[in-house]
Amino acid sequence: MSNTLKPYLAAVRSTLTAALTLENFSSQVVERHNKPEVETGGSKEVLLNPLTISRNENERVLIEPSVNSIRLSIRIKQSDEIERILCHKFTRFMMQRAESFIVLRRKPVPGHDISFLITNTHSETMLKHKIVDFIIEFVLFHFRRLAANSCDRFMEEVDKEISAMKLNLNWRARTVAESYLLAFNT
Repeated sequence: MSNTLKPYLAAVRSTLTAALTLENFSSQVVERHNKPEVETGGSKEVLLNPLTISRNENERVLIEPSVNSIRLSIRIKQSDEIERILCHKFTRFMMQRAESFIVLRRKPVPGHDISFLITNTHSETMLKHKIVDFIIEFVLFHFRRLAANSCDRFMEEVDKEISAMKLNLNWRARTVAESYLLAFNT
């Protein structure tokens, strides 16, 4: 893990752990309803101050806590247009399967690539440190390229897959350009 990534992930981990003090809180508007207050935004007094942890201007995590829920939004650094497209395709693929991930939202917060919603029922039924570990591993293993000496096979496979997708895309573009230019040579 790179030296700049460790403090970033440590800050996300400690902030998320501190923010995961959720409790069962019924709606103040509708009787017998328990909706995530961070999503509904009906009562401003139950919303806490949002926190942004930023590694740089293009890579940040937004944590929006409330009394009974937390919305965590992640902005992923993308260095070029191909990585933007691949990131968009991958996050869209993940968000279409949001039911399988339980805490993953189907639509990200504007300005971010992917969002999670953790409610008090999640914190009651799941272990708090496991939720935090899942989020950190999701950030680390799905979106960050590690050094070549990384011992984790999964990240190496993801890195190989992204490289293979880029090579395949470049090969296709070259083939199309060659066939297009051959029409002018004849």
